[in-house]
Amino acid sequence: MSYKNFPMVPRVVFGRGSFDQLGELIEPKRLNINAPFIFLVDDVFKLDGELTSRIPLAYNDRIIYVSADEEPKTSQVDELVESIIVTSKERPSGIIGVGGGTILDLAKAVAIMLTNNGKSEDYQGWDLVKNKAVYHVGIPTISGTGSEVSRTTVLTGPKRKLGINSDYTPFDQVVLDPELTNGVPKDQWFYTGMDCFIHSVESLNGTYLNAFSKTYGDMAYGLCKEIYLNGGLPTKEAQDKLMMASWHGGMSIAYSQVGVAHAVSYGLSYLLGTKHGIGNCIVFNHLEEFYPKDVALFKTMMAKHDIQLPQGICSDLSESDLNIMIDVALGLEPLWENAVGKNWKKTITSKKLKELYLKM
Repeated sequence: MSYKNFPMVPRVVFGRGSFDQLGELIEPKRLNINAPFIFLVDDVFKLDGELTSRIPLAYNDRIIYVSADEEPKTSQVDELVESIIVTSKERPSGIIGVGGGTILDLAKAVAIMLTNNGKSEDYQGWDLVKNKAVYHVGIPTISGTGSEVSRTTVLTGPKRKLGINSDYTPFDQVVLDPELTNGVPKDQWFYTGMDCFIHSVESLNGTYLNAFSKTYGDMAYGLCKEIYLNGGLPTKEAQDKLMMASWHGGMSIAYSQVGVAHAVSYGLSYLLGTKHGIGNCIVFNHLEEFYPKDVALFKTMMAKHDIQLPQGICSDLSESDLNIMIDVALGLEPLWENAVGKNWKKTITSKKLKELYLKM
């Protein structure tokens, strides 16, 4: 048996206001004055002088504002890389992502593609990246995705929705500043936090489970329950704990795999462009067969926070549309093997998935 040699984020700063240390963290990594730091920043902050004024720009450094309205695409990565190459005198010293999972995934993908030839779609899969990425930093402004700690960057390509899973994907530096999560809208706070909850559920109930994954998964699961079920935590404490839940949820998957909700929601995202957090919630709401106890818990948390999920999003789809989603979902073999076991193909059929999608 050969065990995975898993890469982890080598450096992390945690603390309220730690964003202000960014300049001193990255400056030693500057290659020279012609090699800029490129900041990919969620465009919700474009008019937020409070955050943007604290971004430490020097020399030819610049901010590129990126919309997170859609899930990240391979075409978007390729365009960003192209524009960075064309407008920089030298290869950048580093890529710094400031935003949620979409922006963090884009930052990881851009950093990889600046040192690897071809198109980003060529690297969707497992361990296809040949060259080390440029230095890259992740700064989450919402908690739950686990992107800050994962070895993947999930992209929608022309053929499939799949991550660039590689040892070169994880960030070189992460800054966890819970203050940056101020002002996240309630529904977004819920959906993204539930992404973390679902990560821990899928890991803890999977056939790939081991003590490494379980300890992280238990921690994320407990923190999510404390925040979303028990409630009543002071805002700052809840923000701090959710940021750590996200980290632990991401680490839990690192040495195992996600499961049914992720596989099925990738189909929704690929065809309908459904955002990841809400997509996972829409799917998880119907997964009693796989995770009975936790779906019941999820419904309780939804009711407690007065969250209304969209209904009937698949009701008007054609047969061929349904088949596209089913093919995307069935293509994610490691997820099904983790969720159901080695013989998953005997029970997870196109017919079963079609019935599931039509419930949504």
